[in-house]
Amino acid sequence: MSLRLISLPVLAACLGLVPMGPAPHAATGCATDAMLVFDGSASMAEIGFDTQAATRIMEARDAMRRAMPEIAPYRRVGLITYGPGPNDACDNIDLRFAPMSDAAARVVAEVEALRPGGLTPLAESVRAAAEVLEYRKHPGLVVLVTDGNETCGGRPCALGRELAAEARDITVHVIGFRVVVDFFSWDSPEADSYTQGKTVAKCLSDATGGIYVSTETVDELAAALRETLGCPLVGWNKAPGPALPRG
Repeated sequence: MSLRLISLPVLAACLGLVPMGPAPHAATGCATDAMLVFDGSASMAEIGFDTQAATRIMEARDAMRRAMPEIAPYRRVGLITYGPGPNDACDNIDLRFAPMSDAAARVVAEVEALRPGGLTPLAESVRAAAEVLEYRKHPGLVVLVTDGNETCGGRPCALGRELAAEARDITVHVIGFRVVVDFFSWDSPEADSYTQGKTVAKCLSDATGGIYVSTETVDELAAALRETLGCPLVGWNKAPGPALPRG
């Protein structure tokens, strides 16, 4: 038999247990507060050659509806979005709310209401999330969902090194969702020197001990959210389940 990690909600379902209310904040693997950083840039609403196909934002909303109700009862989650807003294209980094219990409905509602626009300030958005978590004083978890590269002059690789050096204990996971080459990569100072993945955001997970997960479908995005935000429990299983692609 092999040792693997399974999520608390999945374990409960396998045992036939139905939660009677929110699980305690100190549930195994979930005592650390998390910030979800969600890409609301204009590319999330782009239409491809097939004008009938769902846009990234439509599929991301679907994934949130599937995954968040399985995550939020066990971990306090907050939300930052970037992209749309009244300011310049790179200045719309919006703290929707700090980590809170049972945040599923609120996360879903915020993403449903998001109307993509603007550019992609990856580094500054993740920095803002780390500050909300008071990363120099407390452990924290950041999960970044992005479809592209830094387009606002930020330096995710430098930020990753900074967080690793200064944080008490912070992990940044990066979920690339249908990542494409960004024609604004000229405003990503590290893009030419970083060749380890489709998006320079992978630097953040590399530097902080997180994972980078490449996703192309609703199912894969929902699974990646469960894997990165969910609660790991050590359990036994005869064979590991299918692995998500990682860059």
